Amino acid sequence: MKEELKKLTGKNKNEYEPIAAHMVSTPDTELYRELVEQDDFLFDFVKSNVAQRIYDACNESNYKNLLKFFKYYSPSYDDAIIEVLAKYADEDLTDEMLEMFEKGTDEEKCYCAKFFSYIQDSLALDMLRANSYTGNDNLNANCASTLGVLKDEKSYNDALEKLKSYDDFEKLSAVKFLIMYGNKDALDEIIEAMKTSSMPENIAGFIPYLTSLTELIEKQYENGLFVLNNIINGLGEIIGLYEVINFDLYNVFERVLSQKQDSKSAVVLLNAEDKFKTLTENDEYLFDEDKNTQNEIKDIKKLLSKINEKQLKNLINEELNENSLFVYTALDFTDNIEAVKELLRCSNQTLILKTAEILKKLGALDDTARTVALLKITDENIKSILRAL
Repeated sequence: MKEELKKLTGKNKNEYEPIAAHMVSTPDTELYRELVEQDDFLFDFVKSNVAQRIYDACNESNYKNLLKFFKYYSPSYDDAIIEVLAKYADEDLTDEMLEMFEKGTDEEKCYCAKFFSYIQDSLALDMLRANSYTGNDNLNANCASTLGVLKDEKSYNDALEKLKSYDDFEKLSAVKFLIMYGNKDALDEIIEAMKTSSMPENIAGFIPYLTSLTELIEKQYENGLFVLNNIINGLGEIIGLYEVINFDLYNVFERVLSQKQDSKSAVVLLNAEDKFKTLTENDEYLFDEDKNTQNEIKDIKKLLSKINEKQLKNLINEELNENSLFVYTALDFTDNIEAVKELLRCSNQTLILKTAEILKKLGALDDTARTVALLKITDENIKSILRAL
């Protein structure tokens, strides 16, 4: 890190104030580029401090210099930069932003999309809609967020329609849009989309940014636990471990543990205990995480160690039916062979295969069970896997 950047991100006011003033007034785009490149390495509170320093260095005579920084996008500093521009915005600046939004790079468009959440100009609507589903996640997020501020019904309804798509990636892009749009009315549709997706963990990982898990479980008990269960499944593979803090998982589990347990909560708690045991006993998961995340995960593991596994396993049999949202997870923790065998007669071929795999693990996949399963299977790929078990 260069000396100027060290001073800009440091604690000495006599050093960071003149550097911030220099960066904006010059404008020193190289220093800003170096700052943006450090995004992944600076603590959030440091970036927050720097954002405030950039804002404080701006005035009526130098604010337009900020446009030079648009070549390098960072979500850590866009609010500070755009707040300044919005403060001094006039018709000429708005026209310049509209032109840049139409012709600029993705990085420039990210700032422009944010700008129109402050300066609400209907002329930006078409560009906001057009840039909501690009290959740039930051641009998508800023456009969706601004469309939410503008309460644009067309883009909102289009996203709801995309949730019904058979293409899981299109469905996921719609979820991301709706989360950033920020209308809680979309929650039920998002959850229904998760239930029919082959990537439920990916969708579940966005839902706590629309509503807290605690609130969701209180208002929609079964759906809330299902979202939580999918988050547990995704942790460490699909969902970053730092989210345990963002999602307030310690308090969520504490709340679930404090209530009377039933078959659904039993499945979720058994799954959670197993996952956090895995996370803490395997160095590869925690190696790159910061101390706060590591400590939170260890605290959750300790909290979950209080569960009575035998008691919970006695509860989960109720979820061993094809209509249960928790059946796949329940299968991982049951040792009730007869209840498992009953699932071989269900109509869900993927579930029949999972059931056969569990029976093999339990040493109970005999010829009769295999025959019952094969009679139900029409998919040749699943048949081949089943015969190979």
